[in-house]
Amino acid sequence: MTSTATESATSTRQDVAVAQHLINGEWTGEPGTQRINPARPDELAALSPSGTADDVDAAVTAATAAQPSWTALPAPARGAILMTAGNLLADRQIAIAEDLVREEGKTLAEAMGEVKRASDVLRFFGSLGWAASGEVLPSGLPDTTITTRREPLGVVGLITPWNFPIAIPAWKAAPALISGNAVVIKPAELTPLSATHLAHALRDAGLPAGVFNVVHGKGRVVGDALARDPRIAGLSFTGSTKVGLGLQEILNARRARVQLEMGGKNGVLVLDDADPRKAAAVVAAGAFGLTGQACTATSRVYVTPGIRDAFLEALVAEAAKYTAGDGLDGAKMGAVVSSQQFEQDQAAVRTAVERGATLLHGEYDGDSSGALFFPAAVLTDLPFDDAAVTEEIFGPVVAVLEVPDYEAGLAAINDSRYGLTAGICTDSLALATDFAARAQAGVIKVNRPTAGLDLNVPFGGVKDSSTNTFREQGKSALDFFTWGKTVYTGV
Repeated sequence: MTSTATESATSTRQDVAVAQHLINGEWTGEPGTQRINPARPDELAALSPSGTADDVDAAVTAATAAQPSWTALPAPARGAILMTAGNLLADRQIAIAEDLVREEGKTLAEAMGEVKRASDVLRFFGSLGWAASGEVLPSGLPDTTITTRREPLGVVGLITPWNFPIAIPAWKAAPALISGNAVVIKPAELTPLSATHLAHALRDAGLPAGVFNVVHGKGRVVGDALARDPRIAGLSFTGSTKVGLGLQEILNARRARVQLEMGGKNGVLVLDDADPRKAAAVVAAGAFGLTGQACTATSRVYVTPGIRDAFLEALVAEAAKYTAGDGLDGAKMGAVVSSQQFEQDQAAVRTAVERGATLLHGEYDGDSSGALFFPAAVLTDLPFDDAAVTEEIFGPVVAVLEVPDYEAGLAAINDSRYGLTAGICTDSLALATDFAARAQAGVIKVNRPTAGLDLNVPFGGVKDSSTNTFREQGKSALDFFTWGKTVYTGV
C-alpha cells in the first residue's frame, strides 16, 4: 500500500495559476514552490512564493499603518466592501472552484459549495456593518447614561489550513475586517490559490491597501514570525493540536489574544430504534464526504447490538458509493490532499488490520497512475483504546464498535481527548435531548452528519479541540476580534 505520487512533477498544463504575497496592496514574491494536483500527478496546479520573516515584517508594518484609517471608516462603508467582495466571489465561483479542486483534491460540487460559503460569509459579515452594536444600560446615578462599545484589537494574524482553503480564510477575515482590524494571513502551503482568490476579491472590491495582507510560506517560518511579532494583537489558528498548542505558548508569553480550532475524533452513537439505512447514510456523509478531510468528520461509531448487523451492512453499501476519483471528472469522493496524508491514511488502516481489526470495505489495491485516490474504509472488531479509535486520521476511515446500551455509548463518545462534534441517531426525543445535554462536544448533531455547520451559528470545541474561549462563525466570531468598553455619560 504505497503511493507513487510526487510533489515535484513537471506540468503539462499551460495555464498554471500563480499565487503571490499581497503586501500593502502590491503583489510580490517569486513563485518558486510547486503544488501538484493530487488527482493528476503530472499536472502542476499552482506556483507560490515561500515567504520569510522579512515578508511578515513588511506585511505587519503595512497593516499597522493602514489599520487606523480602516477603523475610522464608518462600519456601513466597511460592510459595503465586504458585500462587494462576496458578490465578486459569487461571480467567479466556477473558476475559483476549479482551481480549488486542482490544488486540494475535493470534488467540484464540494468546491462549488465552499466558494459559495466564502461568498455568503463575506456578505453576512458585511451586512453587520449596518447592525447596531453595543448596549444602552440603566445607571443607578441620576442624569447618567451607560453605553457599551466594541473596539478592534488592531492588527490580527490568521493561520489557515488546507482542507477548507477559501472558506476558513473568509470566516476568519470577515469578522476581523468588519470589526475594524487589519489582517495578515498565512494560508496553507498546499493550497495557495484559494486564499489568493479571496485576496483578489477584497482588493477588487476596494479594500484599502495594507488592510488585508497575504504571506505564503512554511508555518515554521511565516507562522512563527507572525506569532512572535509584538504588533500582532491577536492570532486565530485552525490546524493540528500540536501546532496550535505551540502557538498558544508563544502568544500567551506576551499576553496576546489567541484563538485555536484544532483536531477532532468525532463520534456518533447509533441506537436500536434508529433506521439502519438512514443512520448509515448520515455516518457515511460525515465520514467520507470531503474525503474525510474535515476536523468535524465522523471517525468512530458506537452501535447497540440490536441494530449492529443491519447498520454495518447498510454502511458498507453506502461506502461503496463513495468511489474516489478526479474531482473535475464527477467523482463521488475526491483525492487525498498529499502523499504524506495518503500514507497516513494507509498506515492507519494497515496497522489496525495488523492489530486484529476487520476491514469490511476499503481494501486499497494500488493505482498505477500515482493519483492519490484512497477508498472509503470501514473498520470493525477493534478495542476501544485502539489508535484507529482514539487518534485523528483525517481521511475517509471510520471505525465501528459495539456498545451494550445508551449509557455505555454516551460514555464512549465522551472518552476522548477531543470534543469538537458528536452525533446520535435515534427516534427517541428523550435520549436525543439527554445526549445534547451530556455529550462533551462543542457541536451536537441529532440524525445529521457531524460535518457541516451553518455560517450564522457559533462553531468550536472543548478539550484538545479548541481553546474553548472564543467561538468562530456567526455574530459570536466578532468577540475574538474586539474588546469591550463601558462608557458613562453625565448630563
